[in-house]
Amino acid sequence: MTYAEAVADGIWGAGAARVGYIPSVTVAPIIDSLVATDGGANGSSSRVTPLSREEEAIGVMGAVAFTGKLGAVVMQDNGFGNALTALTTFTLSYHLPLLIFANTRGSLGEYNSMIHSISQPTPGILRAVGLPVIELDRRSSPDDWHDTVKEAGVHAGMTYRPVVVLGSFWNTDGKVA
Repeated sequence: MTYAEAVADGIWGAGAARVGYIPSVTVAPIIDSLVATDGGANGSSSRVTPLSREEEAIGVMGAVAFTGKLGAVVMQDNGFGNALTALTTFTLSYHLPLLIFANTRGSLGEYNSMIHSISQPTPGILRAVGLPVIELDRRSSPDDWHDTVKEAGVHAGMTYRPVVVLGSFWNTDGKVA
């Protein structure tokens, strides 16, 4: 199992009813696995939907909680700059469970020198506003990633709040994601 497949299986294993994502080459392998597992093709399925911006994903997938189910978002960590207001004034304030998996940028091997300014402080920013953050990297196996993502989703449902899993794909499957 690849790390991307482990993340996708963890999201479904957590009981996610719907997954929204912001298209990006760095999360494409996760999306491909989510869509394939759900019987879809070309980036979408009955439960996997591309969305245009991070705050839209937080709003749409956060609202899944109103149906008594769990929503999930897959994105890059630099998108938290766009999503912070939606996270704090909607999902966090209204106690809505939401599983967020974000690929981290800005660490070892990062080719884009501008991405460091938002990606490096992201874990601290998220914790400062009261969001639980779990970080994964190459020191953990794909099985660990699967179990952590799944448990993060269960924790979101149990605590009625969003939970963020940050995963650095650098040097895991031999490619960025």
